[in-house]
Amino acid sequence: MAKILIVDDSPTVQALLVRLLTTNGYECSTANDGDKGYQAAKDEKPDLILMDVVMGAHNGFQTCRKIKKDPAIGHIPVVLITSKTTESDRFWGEQMGASAYLHKPVEPDELLKTIQRLLP
Repeated sequence: MAKILIVDDSPTVQALLVRLLTTNGYECSTANDGDKGYQAAKDEKPDLILMDVVMGAHNGFQTCRKIKKDPAIGHIPVVLITSKTTESDRFWGEQMGASAYLHKPVEPDELLKTIQRLLP
């Protein structure tokens, strides 16, 4: 069973994503800001990370970049899920190393297809 780390400062978004993913056979853990998300990624070594962009402490762009620069966890795919919808935001997410960039509210089918595409 693949393990997915959800990094989002909204308990509601976390709960919705956990429900969707666990009912589709994934194991989930959560963190509520970029710093805790980075530490959870190092400690838990998930198979994939879903991350919001707009959060306190370090935002998703900064945290994605930090993860991608870390040799121990840089291989983990990071999917940014955000309300930031401009082309420049998407470009910046890709520059930081994101494997995918999805807009909130994310469609469950789109999210599941993205996860399936990124997991071996």
